[in-house]
Amino acid sequence: MKTAIYPGSFDPVTMGHLDIISRASRIFDKVIVLTSRNSDKNPLFSSSERAEMLRLVSAEFENVEVEVFEGLLADYASSIPECVIVKGMRAISDFEREFQMALINSALSPGLDTLFLTTSHRYQFLSSSVVKEVGMLGGDISDFVPTEIMAQVLDRLRERSGSNAGKR
Repeated sequence: MKTAIYPGSFDPVTMGHLDIISRASRIFDKVIVLTSRNSDKNPLFSSSERAEMLRLVSAEFENVEVEVFEGLLADYASSIPECVIVKGMRAISDFEREFQMALINSALSPGLDTLFLTTSHRYQFLSSSVVKEVGMLGGDISDFVPTEIMAQVLDRLRERSGSNAGKR
């Protein structure tokens, strides 16, 4: 059985993330969406909250599981037989960092491969950071975030920014 690990902070999960989850679920027997803390970011949601949101929005995919992991991705992957890391690529600007991470993961866990899936053209501009910024400034994020978690995202954005979030 070939397993894909799709790691990320998913803070919050976007339609772009869901697109990659959907496509990976058609390619692999099993997809593990792995949420973790990114030390470079100030998260909007806790790891457990992000995992619950991911479970909610990916419930339709029978071969998708969601897990939380704090540590090296290569260590996690070494515990999963016949796995590959899946990463979504929006633009050339993503490539340098993701390529570097793929090489590091392969050095830490020889034989661990990374598969890059290009993002669907509708989501090439989309990131969690953009969603948070637009939402905090009162912009409409309904095309960017799954409907199942929209209220939760807007509530948290309102808490963080005041009353402007999601007004449009």
